[in-house]
Amino acid sequence: MVSENDLELALEKVRAEAAGPVAGVFGPSSITWRIDREAVIFLGAGRALLLQLAHPWVAAAIAEHSRTLADPIARFHRTFDIVFAMVFGSVDRAMLSSRQLHRRHSMIVGEMPETVGPFAAGSRYCANDIPSLRWVHATLVETALMAHDLVLPPFSAEERERYWTESRTFGALFGLTGDDLPADWAGFAAYTAAMTASDTLTVSPAAREIAAQIFGGARPWLRPPRWYRALTASLLPERLRAGFGFELGEREIRSADSALRWIRRVYPRLPDRLRYAGPYQEAQARLRGEPRPDWMTRCLNRAWIGRPQMDLRGKG
Repeated sequence: MVSENDLELALEKVRAEAAGPVAGVFGPSSITWRIDREAVIFLGAGRALLLQLAHPWVAAAIAEHSRTLADPIARFHRTFDIVFAMVFGSVDRAMLSSRQLHRRHSMIVGEMPETVGPFAAGSRYCANDIPSLRWVHATLVETALMAHDLVLPPFSAEERERYWTESRTFGALFGLTGDDLPADWAGFAAYTAAMTASDTLTVSPAAREIAAQIFGGARPWLRPPRWYRALTASLLPERLRAGFGFELGEREIRSADSALRWIRRVYPRLPDRLRYAGPYQEAQARLRGEPRPDWMTRCLNRAWIGRPQMDLRGKG
């Protein structure tokens, strides 16, 4: 379990090694900024969510403590708000987001309503549990790189190693220490492969219901397009795809492939103002000494995080 004291010790180290008070934890020369600034990382959002739901503790926590089913857009905004504040915010903003997430997680405790995989009915879960945090962190790190490489030139082995080193720092913002995470990219790949093969990831009835609501569309205007559902299914391990009830026949494969061909042709030609996420553009403005983002960045921020300015929030 990550205690408040554990988190503060981790944050002390993050602050000491940060790129700078204004540049933030990672800074503009980092691989993390190069990946997370790209709008195409949204292609992996569905995959990351489903992989998280495949962990029975995570699914139970979301089913019992989250408004995901009632307002999936709000959950999308909260998730990206947290991640982008940690990645692109000033150091103080990243620390604030980390502490807020930990406090929110400390209130998410409960008991498994039924036996799922190795987790017995009545066993307790907590969102600040280290194995759960490690898995959520892994889904975010792996999926962001996977989505990037679907459309843009893939990173070299050396760059992947740098990315994982930075991702260990990202993990520290969850309260995870160096001992909690693999030492290198090979170790990380081995961890994700072992998790995927193990019954630790078992799709529960709660997970299937949440996925069906989100991808089936609780409301017609919220339903993801067919190509996005097909692409998400294609990015899942077969065992988990079947567990969630996703089909991946010839029709779905053609739909995903057609969308990817179009995106690969158009996306690299987009102007930076449309291609890069609003919080990244806000961070660049902050580095130029501009405390308030311009109107277009504010509009992009509303789409990504649900509000006009990432750093506009009280202390806490």
